Amino acid sequence: MMSPAAVRVIAVTGGKGGVGKTNVSVNLSLSLAAMGQRVVLMDADLGLANVDVMLGIRPQRNIADMLAGDCTLRQVLVPVKPGLQIVPASSGTQEMTQLSPHQHAELVHAFADIQDELDVLVVDTAAGISESVLSFVRAAQEVLVVVCDEPTSITDAYALIKLLNRDSRISRFRVLANMVRSDQEGRNMYNKLVTVTDRFLDVALQYVGSIPYDESVRKAVQMQRAVFEKFPNSKASQAYRQLANKVTSWPVQATPRGHLEFFVERLVRGAGRKD
Repeated sequence: MMSPAAVRVIAVTGGKGGVGKTNVSVNLSLSLAAMGQRVVLMDADLGLANVDVMLGIRPQRNIADMLAGDCTLRQVLVPVKPGLQIVPASSGTQEMTQLSPHQHAELVHAFADIQDELDVLVVDTAAGISESVLSFVRAAQEVLVVVCDEPTSITDAYALIKLLNRDSRISRFRVLANMVRSDQEGRNMYNKLVTVTDRFLDVALQYVGSIPYDESVRKAVQMQRAVFEKFPNSKASQAYRQLANKVTSWPVQATPRGHLEFFVERLVRGAGRKD
């Protein structure tokens, strides 16, 4: 009997606000869906939701309703495009930013109900290095750290990597440079980060490329649309296609790592089979 196919889970994070994490999450998700992947994008900025704003949609329900027991995760899902559904968060809800460990576990385990219906789960984390952010990153298989050309971006990305490595033993991170003026600028940002991590931490960083600075992105945001959708031929959209191609080539984790993880039941089941 074949093991069930593992779901690829990617946490998009960065340590600080303003690096364009949500833009990356939305456009990467759309690019993956355009390649035929079944994608769910979860807005994990639980108190300041903005995925729905960026896509110009008004969801009827969100994660807060599910945690209150008013509906199931499946009832929260909003179809956006063929192959893409989103899990919206609530906006302006202080208590959602301070979920208990039990609530976090409940939310992560709820995804087991839809695991046969998707290939990729993209988790758009909140800014900062709160326990909520760390919990969602720990629950993913892949950590995509977004950096931009600001001194605080590299510092905050380093702080996030250090915390995840020290407290959760996560040792592999993928780095994406956003809003770059040239490919070399992206490389330079990555090299700055690697210089510090190589000196102080025992982690492996992999550069996955860059997204160019593109006026089309700003225009799309103002229109409450994703650049990949509104300006499919823009430089940024082309870069998202390249990124999505790389993502689909990453090996999918097939064994649990010992944290609270998305789809861990499936990983345990798959790991127990020899065929």
